[in-house]
Amino acid sequence: MDQPTGSQTSVAENKAPRTERGRKTLRKLLDASAIEFGEKGFHEASVSSITRRAGVALGSFYTYFDSKDALFRALVADMSDNVRTSARAALSDDMGALEVEEAALGAFLSFAREHREIYRIIDEAEFVDPASYRRHYETIAGLIEKRLAAGTKSGEFREGLGEVEAWALMGMNVFVGLRYAVWAKEGEGRSPDDVAAVVNSLLAKGIARRE
Repeated sequence: MDQPTGSQTSVAENKAPRTERGRKTLRKLLDASAIEFGEKGFHEASVSSITRRAGVALGSFYTYFDSKDALFRALVADMSDNVRTSARAALSDDMGALEVEEAALGAFLSFAREHREIYRIIDEAEFVDPASYRRHYETIAGLIEKRLAAGTKSGEFREGLGEVEAWALMGMNVFVGLRYAVWAKEGEGRSPDDVAAVVNSLLAKGIARRE
């Protein structure tokens, strides 16, 4: 699972890798843990199984993490970073406000289709590490709120959009992702871009009938 390597910031400072080899080992552990936690859940997953998947010696695990809990926290932060990175990569400075929302959602849906385990892992964080769970959604809502403010400033969005609208938009995106990324069947007709376009039309036109 190719992902950015910036997640080392979520590792305790005294355990953060200082060499390229160390960063690659950390990446292997995070990628293996995503599969392990995604398949088995936090409680059934084991450090020994994660290190076997990663091809890393069991003793090396403790060079980076004090416990399975610490690894899980780092993984949630890593996946949260990757969601934001995938959205940013789809955006460009010449996009209008609505184009930005469509591109960001399309990128998220594509990411979630490739990494379906993200839903199980983030949902489980609500019980395993509530602070990480809350931080994940608060951070994303904050980014959406900034995009709404930028759209208002440019004149594309109406005045008065703020935190409530940002959380409502995020909630819609989360459940659209659940249905059309995680639960999508092989060969199902709607692509991430198609779904993002439908949602974008809803944002642009609303649902109230206009005379």
